[in-house]
This record gives sequence, structure tokens and C-alpha cells, in this order.
Amino acid sequence: MTKCEIIILWSQADEAFIAEVPELSGCAADGKRHTEALANAEIIIQEWLETAKRLGRPIPTPRDRLPFA
Repeated sequence: MTKCEIIILWSQADEAFIAEVPELSGCAADGKRHTEALANAEIIIQEWLETAKRLGRPIPTPRDRLPFA
């Protein structure tokens, strides 16, 4: 599992959940259920990171977040 922020939204136009990864430009996935979108996002994040490494592109450091109380 990665340590990137993932935002899951419902898209009425696509009739699907969209999982966006703001820290990784252009990195997003979808699914019919939010759990499917999240699982697909994990796969896409790994592919994004592998591609960036292969191309010698910088990989952003995960943002720090305050823990939930």
C-alpha cells in the first residue's frame, strides 16, 4: 500500500466512482463501487511510480497530514 492521498468522488456523468491522486499528476482510476475505485487506484499508483522511475522523473514526497483525533 502506498502513502498517497486518494480522493474518491462520485461522477454522475461517468456513473462511476473516481479515485484521484492529487500528488501524482494525471493519476486517477475509477470503479462501479468506491472499493473498486480504491483498489484500481492502488494499481495505477504503482504503475505511475514505476513509470516515473523508469523515465527518471521526480517522485513527489508524500504530504504530511494531521492524524485524526
